[in-house]
Amino acid sequence: MWAADYAEPGRRNWGQEEPSWGQWGVPESQLRMFPEPVEGLDTIELGCGTGYVSGWLARRGARPVGIDNSAAQLATARRLQEEFGRVFPLIQGNAEDVPLPDESFDLAISEYGASIWCDPYRWIPEAARLLRPGGLLVFLVNSALLMCCLPDEPDAPAVERLLRPYLGMYRFEWSDDDSVEFHLGHGEMFRLLRGSGFAVEELIEVEVPPGSTTRYPWVPLEWARKWPCEEVWKARRVVDGS
Repeated sequence: MWAADYAEPGRRNWGQEEPSWGQWGVPESQLRMFPEPVEGLDTIELGCGTGYVSGWLARRGARPVGIDNSAAQLATARRLQEEFGRVFPLIQGNAEDVPLPDESFDLAISEYGASIWCDPYRWIPEAARLLRPGGLLVFLVNSALLMCCLPDEPDAPAVERLLRPYLGMYRFEWSDDDSVEFHLGHGEMFRLLRGSGFAVEELIEVEVPPGSTTRYPWVPLEWARKWPCEEVWKARRVVDGS
């Protein structure tokens, strides 16, 4: 539905020397989304969209695979692969049920892909299946706090009060476009990750640098400088018996 809106931003991201993340373009040097080094790692991007995250990984010597359910997004990704000379497998499919063997990857990553558009009770166990023991899952999502402060009106900005209950948060249906997102509170996310065979290594509540800009209307900079509007989860698939 929104594939055309992401084509040009995707191209800009493909061309970046240093990755930048999320709504505010927070630099990789601050967030450390990628483990070091990534050279030689087998990686899968869950909900890859235009593929720029996998493009960044390929530039650093990883062996990425991207999966997305949007044919239009993948068509853009293939054009950008050719333009930037970094070609890797792209699969049209559902990140809740990936048609690849168990224990195929060292890193699974999602930036506003499967991490918000897929059911966490399905895609997180699927990520665990795909990762080798010791493999790393990294994903960036809207913060739980932001989701409690967003009005339901189209593009309405976050307010400085709670509008939704935190306990039991899961499925968010938006009235303007009939889209559905999934978000969990921190306690439930910890339980789900542990129950899926992960040990949580880090939860980063993203701090937006002063003077940052965004093309998205729903988080004013003043709000994002007071409270985290995004969060990064890093979890390691445990080795059996550890």
